[in-house]
Amino acid sequence: MLSVNGTKIVNEHGAPVQLRGMSMFWSQWMGPYWNADVVNWLVEDFQVNFVRAAMGVDQGGYMTDPDGEKAKLVRVVEACINAGIYVMIDWHDHEATEHVDAAVAFFDEMASTYGHLPNVLFETFNEPLDDDTVDNWDTALKPYHETVVPVIRQHTQNIITLGTRAWSQKVDEACQNPVSGSNLVYTLHFYAQIHYEELRQGAEAAMDRGCAIFISEWGTGFSILDLSSSKLWLDWADSHMLSNANWGVYDKEGEAVGALTWPQGNESNPGGWSMEDPSVSGRWVRTYLRGEGTTSAPSPAPLDGCCLSGDACMCGWCSDSLGRCLTCGGAENSSIPDTCGGNATMLSVQV
Repeated sequence: MLSVNGTKIVNEHGAPVQLRGMSMFWSQWMGPYWNADVVNWLVEDFQVNFVRAAMGVDQGGYMTDPDGEKAKLVRVVEACINAGIYVMIDWHDHEATEHVDAAVAFFDEMASTYGHLPNVLFETFNEPLDDDTVDNWDTALKPYHETVVPVIRQHTQNIITLGTRAWSQKVDEACQNPVSGSNLVYTLHFYAQIHYEELRQGAEAAMDRGCAIFISEWGTGFSILDLSSSKLWLDWADSHMLSNANWGVYDKEGEAVGALTWPQGNESNPGGWSMEDPSVSGRWVRTYLRGEGTTSAPSPAPLDGCCLSGDACMCGWCSDSLGRCLTCGGAENSSIPDTCGGNATMLSVQV
């Protein structure tokens, strides 16, 4: 069983533990990957010690077909249990404050079923939106967590991670008014192409206040890959021993951050992928998870982005005089200052 000691996740001997693994994609859209064969392949080949089971709730997920989506979740959870790795049961929702009763009933069932096991974790709210009238931490999100957490605590003391405002980025805000209780961590999500030092500084401020952080979802880019920024993020996460799950186990046209090339074309994906099946992102993440190190971006093909050196804006972005990241290249960006010009190399990654 894992627990939280200060800002660290620790094992039963008090030694810090870092979980590193993969997140499943929304269950309602990538069901063929939600099976034991894929889990076992992630354990064997990617060498994960953790899988995040992102059960879709809104947008045609659990709220539309609770039995069908729960069945996919159970397959993955039990495969992780049988494989001897950790698994996070994720209420993958953007509007959980509108589904409180359903969340309470769901977590009551899941915690009563699996809470006695040491390797099952819970995530009560994937990504609240950035609408301070609806997703205000003090008046909406914290009360939501304070409703759901006691339901889980009736059955288990296992770790619970709590979603924060603005797609789980505002951990510093949440930690100014934390939820009371033990073994609680706060959710931080990042996508390397659009999130930079400012977000890391917010996470460090939260840790300085004594809050533990869990990166339950991160991506190697957003619209394009940014592996240089990804390396900065992972080096930072590793330095703090922050547990993390890459997004994600899926193939989708036009999304370079998916771990698999599109299209896989299987009704039921059995895992056992050859090295041609993972995408550029998937191969890079696999190397990280296997403990073989991470490298910066491969030599990229010229495109309409700009890369700056150092811990600043990377591929597809540049900074103004205040260090804010801005997109470059295009008539709509004609007012961006010279830092997008002569000192920037016109490069990005195209896959």
